[in-house]
Amino acid sequence: MPKRPALPTELIHHPYTPPAGFEAPQPGVFKASTVIFPNTAALQARDWKEKNGYTYGLHGTPTTFTLEERIATLEGGLHTLLVPSGLAAITLVDTSLLGQGDEVLIPDNAYGPGKELARQELKRWGIAHRFYDAMDPGSLAAAIGPATRLVWLEAPGSITMEFPDLPALVRIARARGVTTALDNTWGAGVAFDPFAPGGDGAAGVDISVQALTKFPSGGGDVLMGSVTTRDDALHLRLKATHMHMGWGVGANDAEALLRSLPTVALRYAAQDAAARELARWWQGRLEVADVLHPALPGSPGHAHWLRNCTAAAGLFSVRFDERHPVARVHAFVDALRLFRIGYSWAGPVSLAVPYDLSVIRPGSSWRGTLVRFSIGFEAVEDLIADLEQALVAAFGG
Repeated sequence: MPKRPALPTELIHHPYTPPAGFEAPQPGVFKASTVIFPNTAALQARDWKEKNGYTYGLHGTPTTFTLEERIATLEGGLHTLLVPSGLAAITLVDTSLLGQGDEVLIPDNAYGPGKELARQELKRWGIAHRFYDAMDPGSLAAAIGPATRLVWLEAPGSITMEFPDLPALVRIARARGVTTALDNTWGAGVAFDPFAPGGDGAAGVDISVQALTKFPSGGGDVLMGSVTTRDDALHLRLKATHMHMGWGVGANDAEALLRSLPTVALRYAAQDAAARELARWWQGRLEVADVLHPALPGSPGHAHWLRNCTAAAGLFSVRFDERHPVARVHAFVDALRLFRIGYSWAGPVSLAVPYDLSVIRPGSSWRGTLVRFSIGFEAVEDLIADLEQALVAAFGG
């Protein structure tokens, strides 16, 4: 009889393998840095570029591969890469496609940290940037130059919620041979197809990125981003940078996304309906100058939203009349009880954040103080009551 191994060895190299065929509503969670190969031939044959096997935990496990495929389906794409945040998704695109002497064009109403990435980091690497008016396709056409390699799009604009003419912008970039990338966090793959925003398949973007932190997660407790394409060569270029930068996501975070993803369309619709009701309520208030929600007639770019979208996120902004000082608007936000003060959106808790338009949109015609609302899952009547009491507290009866 062979000698029994010592207990630690026996536990580590235990021969039991559970039977195949187990199936449940949620996929299994695989955590690994090291991946075991059956032999050296397999070690040498497997390639991290293709999903035909596993090489190292950073390059994918059954859990992350499954999530990538489901996000690709959500976006209408073919290939998805996962990164630790939405900002990391923007960074992956920039660092993959831009080099010294190149230029990137960014909407002037885009996500602030993405603009700061260009102003600070890309500038240090010799990559130029310019901002264009997303609501004026002519502004983009005039800005594209011989060094332009990438055009960023965002729909709607961050904070001020203008909805651009996406097909027109994409056509301009495509005619000049410039790659387009869309921050599709607001649309989430639900409101419209980023790869065919005109509905004709002729004016879709090349790359769609999301902060999966928002709608796909929905819990306010996961940080993750995605980069999705339909082009094989473009995907491999992005994937090479992804590997070289060492980006990966945790298995438990991927598990949380996989559990939330089946309900994303239901949650999106519920928050959309609640936000529209609240936005319409705000339109009757004398304290405000504008209610900025793409689905509301009169909101900037409403016609573009109406043509391209079937839904709208649970997000809108209110610009207070300029006669009200910023301190009073802040007092209103501080008086809210159900709405909490905090960044991000699409979670279960409604949020409110004030912004000084002269700071976030310098050089534009925007003036005054704006409050962005993210609508959670509280009852609409309770949220309205909260807004009413906070307005009384800050502005008087």
